[in-house]
Amino acid sequence: MDALCFAPSQPSLLQPKFSNPIKVPCNDNFKNIIINSNNKIKPFIFATLSKPTAEISPIPSVTTCETSSRASPSTPPPLLRVSADSLQYEPGKLGAVPDRTVSDGDLSAMEYLTNILSSKVYDVAIESPLQLAGKLSERLGVNIWLKREDLQPVFSFKLRGAYNMMAKLTKEQLENGVICSSAGNHAQGVALAAQRLGCSAVIAMPVTTPEIKWKSVERLGATVVLVGDSYDEAQTYAKKRGEEEGRTFIPPFDHPDVIMGQGTVGMETVRQMQVPLHAIFVPVGGGGLIAGIAAYVKRVSPEVKIIGVEPSDANAMALSLHHGQRVMLDQVGGFADGVAVKVVGEETFRLCRELIDGVVLVSRDAICASIKDMFEEKRSILEPAGALALAGAVAYCKYYDLKGENVVAITSGANMNFDRLRLVTELADVGRQREAVLATFLPEELGSFKRFCELVGPMNITEFKYRYNSNKEEALVLYSVGLHTVSELRAMKERMESSQLRTIDLTKNDLAKDHLRHLMGGRSSIQNELLCRFVFPERPGALMKFLGAFSPRWNISLFHYRGQGESGANVLVGIQVAWREMDEFHNRAKSLGYEYTMESTNEAFQLLMH
Repeated sequence: MDALCFAPSQPSLLQPKFSNPIKVPCNDNFKNIIINSNNKIKPFIFATLSKPTAEISPIPSVTTCETSSRASPSTPPPLLRVSADSLQYEPGKLGAVPDRTVSDGDLSAMEYLTNILSSKVYDVAIESPLQLAGKLSERLGVNIWLKREDLQPVFSFKLRGAYNMMAKLTKEQLENGVICSSAGNHAQGVALAAQRLGCSAVIAMPVTTPEIKWKSVERLGATVVLVGDSYDEAQTYAKKRGEEEGRTFIPPFDHPDVIMGQGTVGMETVRQMQVPLHAIFVPVGGGGLIAGIAAYVKRVSPEVKIIGVEPSDANAMALSLHHGQRVMLDQVGGFADGVAVKVVGEETFRLCRELIDGVVLVSRDAICASIKDMFEEKRSILEPAGALALAGAVAYCKYYDLKGENVVAITSGANMNFDRLRLVTELADVGRQREAVLATFLPEELGSFKRFCELVGPMNITEFKYRYNSNKEEALVLYSVGLHTVSELRAMKERMESSQLRTIDLTKNDLAKDHLRHLMGGRSSIQNELLCRFVFPERPGALMKFLGAFSPRWNISLFHYRGQGESGANVLVGIQVAWREMDEFHNRAKSLGYEYTMESTNEAFQLLMH
């Protein structure tokens, strides 16, 4: 076997641990990738097959045995717990990385690069196409390219990292089998990899996992165990069983071999892109995909921006970068369940802190809008996490008024729960600023409804809720209108205000969109009413457990449940609790184990229901 010798010709963002060329064993395919592709490696890496140089030993492939045996020198301190709301950016604004101090890691950037180039992921994965989103590009004045990881055999990029790690296991490890915990795409990646490698796989999934997901894993030949209400409980079970049975645990993101497998997405993107590239937008959960892409791209094309995209209510990476250390979210939004991670990986954070250019945060509405954009472009339906990068790319281009540039969005997955499409269709036009949710006060007098409709004018009313209020001189109507431009909405609100009809924009109020629009029965003067939103696990007995904690101790004055095709259901609850009983209420709520937020002061609730 021949060998390639690499030596950096320019300093990189990561200071390499060596100055001499590295002799790396390679096959013909490896040589072709380096020498014959248009991937811009030449300006940054000098390659030669014959020049005699002072050489060091070849970099060994990072094996599971080696990495798993590394022990931490001491027990790390507990992670700082923070709220997702404690750090929010304007839509599209790039939250920069404040501290780029290079940390000591087990692997250098060059080691990641060489292992990505020699990865064996193509035993199971395809080289996903890079496609232009023509309609969206024309609308924005920017060339939006889609890296179609949703077209992989398991409809997600996750099989790359899983297979890359499992392909490096020893024969004995494969005979003992593997185990992992996952609620979706990672499980399918591990199952397919195990099928190809001929080893047994056990997948621990929460009992709340939708049937379509765990059955997909079973069809790939893996043994599915439904255990616990959350991913954490499933992971605890998987690690314990793995130790008992001698199975190798396959983590979803925080392992060098997994990161390297995901990094092949970046390798393909650079090779496929034939024009100058401004940025690659990458969805971020635990950080495996963006860490792998950055480890490759920042070595061969450091001028390309690597931008992470997170939901505004699941922004663990943005907060970790902001604080300069890994943090733990106290609560995480579940809509984009593929990236609903409370703590990012240790190795992924190290790489992201050194290499990526920042993180963009997007709303749930924006994600829904991008799912619709993708459907209109390619007649494909992405899952929320799969549309995350596209939402970030669109928001970034609008915020910075980017024109004429080329940007890539990684469409990372298409394992959509069908039930969730109902919510997506409701919010997609809101996310595209093509629909607004409003509330207007009307006097309870003859002709006021007709006058209101005249003031709405030519705008299309898409939803309208009104109930006569006998206790007050004015009523409140909740309605939605279709928009062509934002200026239309501004003009309509001015018409309302000039006619003394006070109008409030609730478009960004999730409580109004998720619950209150379905509860227009009039306002109530109930005393000591607390309004809370709980996240119920989607399993039998969840409601009875809730009632056991609060009833008959307190009167339940409002209850609204709406399934959204997620592992957890959002439930709006009104409970009459006296001020002196608040501590007892919070103690019971915390012991229940369901995440909850207080909504009593929410503007929409005060207007519509109280």
